[in-house]
Amino acid sequence: MPMGRFAFVFGAALPLALGSAALAEDVVIRIEAKRGAEAAQASAEAWGAQFPDVVTFPLSEGWVGIALGPMPREDAAARLDELKQQRKVPGDSFIATAEGRSFTPLNVTAAAEPANSAGNASTFPQDTAAAVTGDPASPAVAPEPVAEPEPAKFFLRLESSPNRAKAEEMLEKWRQTLPESGLWTLPNGRSAIAFGPMDEATGTAWLKAFKNAGAVPKDAFLSPAEDMGEVAIAGKTPELGAPPAPEAEPVSMPPLEDIQRALRWAGHYEGSIDGKDGPMTRAAIAAEIVRLRASPDTATAMAELIARRAAWRAEMGLAELQDSHTGLTLPAPMDKLQFERAERALSIYGPKDGSGAALILFSQPGGQQEMLDLAGLVTALGWVPSPERKVTRGAVTLDGQNQTHIGHAEARVIDGRVQGFVLIWPVSDPENQHRLAAEISDNLTRFAPGAGEAQPEVPAIAPADPPETPAPEPATPAN
Repeated sequence: MPMGRFAFVFGAALPLALGSAALAEDVVIRIEAKRGAEAAQASAEAWGAQFPDVVTFPLSEGWVGIALGPMPREDAAARLDELKQQRKVPGDSFIATAEGRSFTPLNVTAAAEPANSAGNASTFPQDTAAAVTGDPASPAVAPEPVAEPEPAKFFLRLESSPNRAKAEEMLEKWRQTLPESGLWTLPNGRSAIAFGPMDEATGTAWLKAFKNAGAVPKDAFLSPAEDMGEVAIAGKTPELGAPPAPEAEPVSMPPLEDIQRALRWAGHYEGSIDGKDGPMTRAAIAAEIVRLRASPDTATAMAELIARRAAWRAEMGLAELQDSHTGLTLPAPMDKLQFERAERALSIYGPKDGSGAALILFSQPGGQQEMLDLAGLVTALGWVPSPERKVTRGAVTLDGQNQTHIGHAEARVIDGRVQGFVLIWPVSDPENQHRLAAEISDNLTRFAPGAGEAQPEVPAIAPADPPETPAPEPATPAN
């Protein structure tokens, strides 16, 4: 297809009223989601031990969101960055708008001491006091609790040096990936970087997981706390998912295709969604286990990642969009988009309620050159500002941003057609932009011919016997 036709199509398109997403809006930091009220409440109470502003809110399909806030968006962005650097919240936590949601603040003190019949807190039941002392009038005396022995503590030894200054430089490097690491002065005078403490079973399982991911040296090992010497620079106790109990029923490994989609959503996989166990998939799984820290067990960690993606899809309100004009179907955040118009090869969805989002779908005949022409025009119209281009045979991807929005475009040549999408998203929400682009890219398919496509002619049925006179020459079909 000549470039002029593309120029007409896009040049005629009216400007999208994107604007800028309101930066002063209240938002929450979404840290987790659980299916079912009981599971959500238990998880929220655990988070409440760390944060004073934990809230829960309903999602769709029985999911309950757990978040921090509400708070102004500019405060949330800085706080989320800090919490992620300190590994105090999951790496896939994100900022979500507070508007239109019903939040329930966590009140961990509500379930305090049980009240007696007079409405006062009862510190010890009277009948229990009588049972202990033999005298109902005696004051309540609680039995002495039996202290459980503390499990032995271990540290994951990463690296050591006889030079203290060099060891401190090494510590700064290690804290980029394991920020809880600390520095110890060993009994022999060397300085060692270590990560912990943890019990032996947890340490053994995570040492293996870290090594599989290449996150620690191959000669890293588990060291008992009593062999660590003196603390030189204190670290922090890491939050690590416990390994499965020996007697627990093994968790089934999710389908690899589902794992690949979840890994791409999390931003740690760039390979094909093919369900094949290749080196890129294995490396991404190992890296995600270390990043998520839900469990050192592969199946458990991947099931948790898939659940997080499902909760995020519910949070974003993704719905299956079937666009009859282009014949394309895909998941889209329809709460933030509204159909504007269809024009030649385009379907244009603009921002809804000032969301700052937009989606353009396209599908029409063409090959490599038409695809490249299309990429140039998307750039010229500013839908993907100053983009970084990745071009291969039959595919092109554009990524760019300016002060108001992030643009991402993909085009593919499939069965003699150029088809794809442009996603425009507020610059203040880069994590959700990346995840949405991955979801659309992995699920964009063609379900029907587009509105402007010619339908194939039904071939005539030849007569059983040849006619006595020659048949006329068939007419040349119109272009």
